[in-house]
Amino acid sequence: MIIYFLVLILFSVGVYGLLSQKNLLKLIISLSIMESAVNLFLICAGYRQEAEAPIMSLGQSLEVFVGHSVDPFPQAMVITAIVIGLGVLALLITIALRLYHRYGTFDITEIRRLKG
Repeated sequence: MIIYFLVLILFSVGVYGLLSQKNLLKLIISLSIMESAVNLFLICAGYRQEAEAPIMSLGQSLEVFVGHSVDPFPQAMVITAIVIGLGVLALLITIALRLYHRYGTFDITEIRRLKG
């Protein structure tokens, strides 16, 4: 139960960073922290005490296999989320670097030309 509390704290740190920072790189890091917290939550939600890897051996019945194995769906979702998050992170860093080359700063309050 304490791990869920730690995930909530990690997610809260990311939200605080998004709401309080004006630097684009710090905003990207805060978003990455929030993504890691969500991935950790999904892994913790799929955890099962005294369970085995979801590999079925010969001669094992389906009922025994389902009763003693971990659900692989949250693990697959986290792998997919990591790949998508990596793509989004690369896109955000690219946009931040382009903005830096154009305006010379990462501070979002100094970039006035982005308004409407």
